[in-house]
Amino acid sequence: MALIDMSDISPVTEVSRPEPHYIYANEDMQSYGEMHKLKNGTAVVYVNRLPGKQTENEDCAGIYALKGNDCALAVADGMGGMPCGAQASKLAVEQLQLALQDCAPGEFGYREAMLNGIDAANNAIAALAVGAGSTLAAIEIFDNILRPYHVGDSMILVVGQRGKVKLQTISHSPVGYAVESGMLDEHEALHHDDRHVISNYLGHPEMRIEIGSAIGLSRYDTVLVASDGLFDNLKLPEIVAIIRKGKLSKISKELVTVCSRRMHNEDPGHPSKPDDMSFILYRRNG
Repeated sequence: MALIDMSDISPVTEVSRPEPHYIYANEDMQSYGEMHKLKNGTAVVYVNRLPGKQTENEDCAGIYALKGNDCALAVADGMGGMPCGAQASKLAVEQLQLALQDCAPGEFGYREAMLNGIDAANNAIAALAVGAGSTLAAIEIFDNILRPYHVGDSMILVVGQRGKVKLQTISHSPVGYAVESGMLDEHEALHHDDRHVISNYLGHPEMRIEIGSAIGLSRYDTVLVASDGLFDNLKLPEIVAIIRKGKLSKISKELVTVCSRRMHNEDPGHPSKPDDMSFILYRRNG
């Protein structure tokens, strides 16, 4: 596998063209991420294909500027080993975009549009009729209130400045449920043979959407939405320690750097699972 020459990677760059919706599909970023200045916060997105991989990047990401100061963020991971993974993840973020386009919030924010978009994505992927599938992790931020939605093993994490985990989604997988129940610890889970077997995904006829409780975002909270390419290579305490404080551009660079080392097995004793990797970091303004 080709190694990443970290000296060739550019710093986080700010996106200069304001777009209401920004979709990253089949990306191979040569920077530590792109920064979006949203009305009520800042988001940094990183999407990259596994270095040396000959096929398409099966991860996608979406940033959606909504009414007023609201926004939504999403990461989708097309399922490896199944056909049309890149197409499936792209459909996931595109269908969410269509559902949110020109959408006004209701009593419960954008919940109806988010659910409609995820349901439409499930139907569109199933309609490919080739057995394709994708995970999806998405959040809406309505009046500084965050609500999470997820299908599969892409994850959402919200961490306070002092390192308190305010939200962590549970992967829809036998191993994820075993960790939650206490049957497996994190180390055992990271090295388990069935870690990548998931029980719920877009494109499945029995797909289910998990909706988390709404939580208020404090000024210094950091939100992370990411594919398993990140969570399979860094342990949760490591991620929390990295993202809890500091500029988002610095955090993004550190996540990419450490994860790259792990993927190339340069940190003996730590997990190493080469994969496409996508994440979005978000922090509200004051």
